[in-house]
Amino acid sequence: MSRPAAPHLRRTLGPITLTLFGLSYMAIGTVFTTYGIVNQITDGHLVDSYVVALIVMLFTASSYAAMVRRYPVAGSAYTYSQQAFGGATGFLTGWVLMLDYLFIPMINFLILGLYVGTQFPSVPTWVFTLAALIAVFVFNVLGISLVGKINTAIVVVSMAAVLVFAILAIKTAIGDPDAPSLIEPFIPGSADYSPIFTGAAVLALSFLGFDAVSTLSEEAKHPRRDIPRAIMLTTIIGGLVFIFVSWVGARAYSLDDWSQAPQELLDAAGVVLFDHVGGDILTGIFIIITVAGCFGSGLAGQVAVSRILYSMGRDGILPRPLGILSKRFGTPVVAATVVSVFALSSLFLSLDQAAFMISFGALAAFAMVNLTVIRTYLLPKGGRQEPLTAWQGIRYGAIPLIGFALTIWLWTSLEAFTWVIGGIWVLIGVAILAAKTGFFRRPVPTLDFSEETPSTEAIDALAEEFPLQSGRS
Repeated sequence: MSRPAAPHLRRTLGPITLTLFGLSYMAIGTVFTTYGIVNQITDGHLVDSYVVALIVMLFTASSYAAMVRRYPVAGSAYTYSQQAFGGATGFLTGWVLMLDYLFIPMINFLILGLYVGTQFPSVPTWVFTLAALIAVFVFNVLGISLVGKINTAIVVVSMAAVLVFAILAIKTAIGDPDAPSLIEPFIPGSADYSPIFTGAAVLALSFLGFDAVSTLSEEAKHPRRDIPRAIMLTTIIGGLVFIFVSWVGARAYSLDDWSQAPQELLDAAGVVLFDHVGGDILTGIFIIITVAGCFGSGLAGQVAVSRILYSMGRDGILPRPLGILSKRFGTPVVAATVVSVFALSSLFLSLDQAAFMISFGALAAFAMVNLTVIRTYLLPKGGRQEPLTAWQGIRYGAIPLIGFALTIWLWTSLEAFTWVIGGIWVLIGVAILAAKTGFFRRPVPTLDFSEETPSTEAIDALAEEFPLQSGRS
């Protein structure tokens, strides 16, 4: 008698929806949020920092694409490191990664509340923050198909607004005889390159959309084909949009010395930029797309972290109720509830405090995913069964190694306080792991293909439905 099928997430997402999900999570409008800050760091060379950030992120995105072909399941970096290095490493990787997904939505809720609050000054900003949080929870529970439709609309509106801005910015630059030349924004000049690299470290977190895409592997129609494509498309399209917008912005509005710009201008550089090229009407549009982008990014972030908690709960590493799916909607309702309750702390946090939490987790997870590619494809458990080809050495050796080195390089640029917060978070994770394993006397549950458990049955079913293709993948 066959055992009943394990609960599983519904497969409704195609490559276009997956890519739009990633772009929504990246929140294209964030290029304006960091416009003044990074221009000050780089003395006006924001474009160069985006170019560096895109190059660095492409290496890591390539590693994510390689791993999702091997393990097309929910869990992202947690699943990859778990399979490559064992349950303890997988748990800690997932634990630090949750810093991203837990606190990025908080930042979006905070920004949303602040922007909407400027239009309704008589209403406390926390009211709008709480309303957005509740709406995101409801959409998360109702299902990923609805989330996909909402994110599609948000991305379309954001891209349309960015296009309008670009047209007006180009028109402004053409009418200004003192505007920088076409290539001037890309020329770093004789100044030290280190500020550009520092700016890239700040901007790297704008590319988290490709990681969010990888968490939806169990809801993609063809995960081994579509998720890798969506990961690379999200990174490339998002990066090129960031570069293009910062380029037209640099030509339309520039300062002789960004280091001397007042803090008020730096904080509101996006608003100043929109007002300069389009006046009050475009400034109003900017506020609208910022609010829409924050809602979409917060929604995508809540979806992503609830899937990670669902995966870890399903494996028994975190409490098993987290692995429960709603019978009606097929969504991880318990995990979504926990995430939303945790997000209530955004009512009491500042943007700086939430931002500190993000950087440590993101870059740690990126570094680990690069290592998992080397371990999985070049140094597999039990040894290699076939000779290593030159292509495999490049694809699964050189590329992820470069990605690892570049990510660590960005990691070292973080402020000391970030390491303190990150270290405390890791210690909490170690304590949970110790309690779960009886102070490491018992093994950590893992997603082992040979075990007949509900979690591995889901993966075995995936392997049968979407077999790994041989060849240059």
